[in-house]
Amino acid sequence: MSARSGCRAIGLDGFRKGWVAVLLDGDVQEISFHRNVIEALSRPFDRVGIDIPIGMTDDGERDCDLLALAKLWPHTSRVFTGTRRWLWLEFSDPDRANREAQRRGQKRVSRQLWHLGPKIMEVDAFLRAHRSRDIREAHPELVFLRLNDGRPLPSKKSEEGTRLRRTLLKREGIREIDRWLANERIGTGAKCDDVLDDCAVAIAARDVAGCVPEGRPPRDAYGLPMQIWS
Repeated sequence: MSARSGCRAIGLDGFRKGWVAVLLDGDVQEISFHRNVIEALSRPFDRVGIDIPIGMTDDGERDCDLLALAKLWPHTSRVFTGTRRWLWLEFSDPDRANREAQRRGQKRVSRQLWHLGPKIMEVDAFLRAHRSRDIREAHPELVFLRLNDGRPLPSKKSEEGTRLRRTLLKREGIREIDRWLANERIGTGAKCDDVLDDCAVAIAARDVAGCVPEGRPPRDAYGLPMQIWS
């Protein structure tokens, strides 16, 4: 059985009001919007790609992040680094969390990563309760880099970057992308780049083309893999 045939793949990407889910199941392509991960993954699936860190270290250092940064150089801002469970388990304020990080000799957490905390912890809890499910961390920019034959892409916020990503998705058979952006997305709170990113991680789940690091992934203290798929 090939990666594309017989695989019911789902891509998940967070947005302000919840999660975007893209289903790829043979000729079936569907997009939906959900309040939480449990709702988004309540239907049957074989494999999920999700644009959120899976597996965390106490100091926030992960080899997969460093390898992703190297692949995406010089666009290092496209990778969020420094996820640590204790940040959100022990603190509700980023300034206090950063003072503790400094006390521990660790890097500060960025505001962007801090605000992803609730979704990171939501996914972390789900994975620890559903260890047998095939749910993998995927990075949309690594997927788009692969689809663009290793050539860096313009910013996804630019008109050129949006146009190129849509072209690459259509080339991969995502025939509904224009309708999803123009119709289904409207009124949900999801942005264009949320939908584009989610299509990319759905492709990563469908194709299983590569990952960093390669081979057996290192695992965190709870046994979760620290590996990013593309």
